[in-house]
Amino acid sequence: MFTGIVQGKARIEKIIRKVGFQTHIIAMPTALLEGLSVGASVAHNGVCLTVTEINGALVSFDLMAQTLAITNLRQVQEGDEVNIERAMKMGTEIGGHLLSGHIFCTATIAQIERTTNNYKVRFHLPSHAMKYVLAKGFIAIDGASLTIVDVDRTDNTFSVSFIPETLERTIIAQKREGEQVNIEIDSQTQAIIDTVERYLAQNLPING
Repeated sequence: MFTGIVQGKARIEKIIRKVGFQTHIIAMPTALLEGLSVGASVAHNGVCLTVTEINGALVSFDLMAQTLAITNLRQVQEGDEVNIERAMKMGTEIGGHLLSGHIFCTATIAQIERTTNNYKVRFHLPSHAMKYVLAKGFIAIDGASLTIVDVDRTDNTFSVSFIPETLERTIIAQKREGEQVNIEIDSQTQAIIDTVERYLAQNLPING
């Protein structure tokens, strides 16, 4: 489990590509190496990956075909950076919201608005995901826990505003319009909406 509080950025030093499979070797920030061991879980852009090898500060992770198919990690190149978060520890403060590291879908950056004191980004989501997106609700974007500012269901978009600390700590400021980000929707919101939909489908009379 993760909190959505990104702990740093890590550079992808090498990508070993095979058919339907990749190994990413990253330069882990020194502050995040302590206690790290093979088998540990680390989120990359919000994707839960398992440590497979540690060689000094270089840490390896394997990505299966399903991960490559549904996340933006298939698009990264050597030299790119990813958001990094170590798995949460029980008893520590949760500043964001609980995340599983299982990506629901990707969203496309539709618009970036930069002003003196604000950095607002509008994202376009697949239509099937929009029912889980609520104004003032939680959403994870590339692993960062964020609050939704507004939702426009006419064009399947929502917006998020970023504070300077988030821009500094994460890779969002490196993104451009048209690029994709990983989305993990709030699990409680998904559970409530899915439960209500099932209840209504089972109990409402069919007209006609």
